[in-house]
Order: sequence, then structure tokens, then C-alpha cells
Amino acid sequence: MSQKNTQSDTIELRPVQDDFRQSPDYVMTSLAGAITLGFEKGKFAREETVLRGLNILTTYPENCVANCSYCGMSRERRVPREESTFIRVKWPIVPVDELIEKSVQVSHQMRRLCVGMLANRQSFDHSLQIIQQFHEKTPLLISGLITASLIKKREDLEMIRDAGADRVDIAIDAATPELFDKHRGRPVKGPHRWDHFWWVTEEATKVFEPGTVGIHLVAGLGESEEELLAACQKAQDMNVVTHLFSFNPEPSTLLGDYSQPSMGHYRRCQLGRYLINELGIHLHHFRFNTAGQVVDFGLDPKTFDKIVESGRPFMTSGCPDEQGETACNRPYGNGRPSEKIRNFAFAPTVRDVEDIHTQLFADLTQDVDTRFDGPDENTLIASKGGNFAELGK
Repeated sequence: MSQKNTQSDTIELRPVQDDFRQSPDYVMTSLAGAITLGFEKGKFAREETVLRGLNILTTYPENCVANCSYCGMSRERRVPREESTFIRVKWPIVPVDELIEKSVQVSHQMRRLCVGMLANRQSFDHSLQIIQQFHEKTPLLISGLITASLIKKREDLEMIRDAGADRVDIAIDAATPELFDKHRGRPVKGPHRWDHFWWVTEEATKVFEPGTVGIHLVAGLGESEEELLAACQKAQDMNVVTHLFSFNPEPSTLLGDYSQPSMGHYRRCQLGRYLINELGIHLHHFRFNTAGQVVDFGLDPKTFDKIVESGRPFMTSGCPDEQGETACNRPYGNGRPSEKIRNFAFAPTVRDVEDIHTQLFADLTQDVDTRFDGPDENTLIASKGGNFAELGK
């Protein structure tokens, strides 16, 4: 990463807005959702892409009160709301009533709705209203994407559940307390605190069914692979899954001139997360070099190749549908269609897998350690109820 725009005073406040469309009557929806439901014109770059989940965010003229260094919704971003992006994707503002109507009437394959909260004092109550409306009027499963700073007590989480959400995710994003504070806390004049976000995560596991709580992590905020995967393991030990994103610089944010993490860094984080979450392999089976890069995942070569060739570790990690397959598949949520795909919204093709094999260890600072000291295929089948057998499908 380059080291530009590190001082918060280099970013001006966003211009005053004359547009007073706001939640709970309006929400932002991702461009993929807007195209699928006919609010916007367009098509996906890859014909294999089918949107499986509808992502929305509460919206207000004054934007988010937080000031996260990497976020397109940050308080001090100097972009008018109608030109704003989030994860470098346009998020049109649409009426909730019309969105509900189209989600019922328009033919689509979406199975889940994700209701995201901006850090705004009204956002919690408005999110409850929006969740309840969709729960009562549509067949969509519903996830609540929680801004933890808005949650003060366990009863707040119970209200989200009772409104109709069957799952929640907490956007922790940064993998270490130091990086969390640097990018989301006091240094950027932000309200978020690491300990509180993990407290909310733990409280959520007491309110929601086992395995229905998740966190978001963003690779590329300055962490090592070992640090990011340690955060995945911390969550897994709490029976919390990780949904992984790649940092993607937003223009006019504090990190607007930073680079995305290398493809090798991200691929190894994806594979490590998959092994921890989906196959139950503990982090202590992995080996890291002095740079904190994974040089050995603790798998024999045959098992390693089978897992990589399945393509599954590199597909979007998100909340599932009724059959347990990812519904929140977020096409192009980590990069532009012209770039190499980081999170696949569909099963990678043979050509895609060839690229992944090339990317996985291309940028290591030392040779791959091929020693084996971990579970084989039979152990994985026994420990995970046969999940490994699904890889070949």
C-alpha cells in the first residue's frame, strides 16, 4: 500500500444535500439488485452470474456519522450523495414500498435480503421497520447487517430477531484491534470500538440460533494473513462464520489512493477462511513465514488440490438460502468487471481455477513448505459430516 491521504483533515465534509429522501421510506440498494429488479439498466459481465441476494442500506442526507478510512459512506467523504458509491458500486436510492412490490412481482432468483445500517441515530429503529415490512410482505429470508455501535443491550438484538431477521452479521472489517482503531476509531474521529463490536458479536450468539451469526472482515487494511486468519479462528471458536471482502479503494476517502491487496494475499486468506469455517481445520495446522504469509495449509497434496479445484473457497462467503448455499453472492462487490474476479458469485470455471492456482503462491517471500502435518480427506469427512464429499460436485 502507498501511504497517501493518511490525515483526516485532508478530506472535506460532503456538500449539504437538497435531497431529503431517507429511511425508513427509502433505502439504497446495490446496483446488482437495482438491475435485477428493473430500477436500473445493465447486465452482468459474466453470463454465469445470477444475483441470489438483495442488499440494501438505510440512507440519510447527512450520510453516516462514522468516518471509517476505507468506506464510501464515511462522514467526511466529499462526494454528493447522488454520486456516492459503496465498495465502488453505485447504490441507487429507491422507495421501500416499490422495492417490496418489485421483489414480489418481478421474476428473480434472490432468496435473501440483507438490511444494512448506517451509523445514524435513527438507523436502528428504521432498520427494524424495514425488516418487519419485508418479513410480512415477501418470502425473502432476512439478515440484519449490524452497526455494532448502535447496539447497547442484548434486547436490541432480540428486537432485530423478533422483527423477522433469522441471521445477523457484524461488520468488524479490520482484523486486529490496532488496525480497527486506526481505520475506524479515534485516529479518524470515528465512534467505533473493537471491544464493543466483539461484545455485540458474542451477545448475538446468545440471541440467534447456533451458526446464524457472522462477521465481516476486509483483507488489505494492513494486516498479515496470519492476523486475518486468527480473527477468523477467533470467530469460529464462538461458532461465528466469517464473510470475507477484499479492500477496494473508494475515491475521495482516506484510503482512496491505497492499493488492493495482492491476489495471492487474498486467495490465501480465502482458502484459510474456508478451511476454518467450512471444514473445521484449526489455524494451528497452518504454517506461516516471517512475513505472516501462509506457506502450508496443513493438507496433503491430493486433498489440497481437490479443495482448490472445487472452486468453493473462492466463491463469495455470505449468508445462505434454505438449502445452505450462499444467497448473498454480491457480484463484483470487490472489484470491477474488467479486473480479475476476487469473490466469485458463481462456481469458478476450469479456466478460473487455473488462474487461482497461479495466483495462490505467486507472491510468497519464501518457497512453499510442502510438509504435511494435518488432516487427510477421510478425517475431514468424519469431522464435518461429509461436507468434503460435496467438493467434487
